[in-house]
Amino acid sequence: MSIQMRRRYSVKLFINGRRVNEVVIDPHYEIRHRDTMTDALILELVAKLSGLSFLPVASDSDGFEYFKTEPLWLDKSAYRLVWLTHPDESFIGVRNAFKTKKWRKK
Repeated sequence: MSIQMRRRYSVKLFINGRRVNEVVIDPHYEIRHRDTMTDALILELVAKLSGLSFLPVASDSDGFEYFKTEPLWLDKSAYRLVWLTHPDESFIGVRNAFKTKKWRKK
């Protein structure tokens, strides 16, 4: 199985009080979730973050902040989005995204 390189998409979003001009999707999700997840679906999930603020779950010595957002609802399914930002950049990186059964709508 061949996994592609990171893909970049232009967007116009506002997340955590900052303008976001680009989404960079890491192909990591393709290892286990390629049958149920696509870049287009990830971009729809990222768009749901716009206008909201989130607290990071971790940060590193290079200044990157890491987030885990769930549930993100789309078409009655719940998803987890694992993403990151850097305070000096105008992009968010998506490390992983997948459907989760942890959350169920009644």
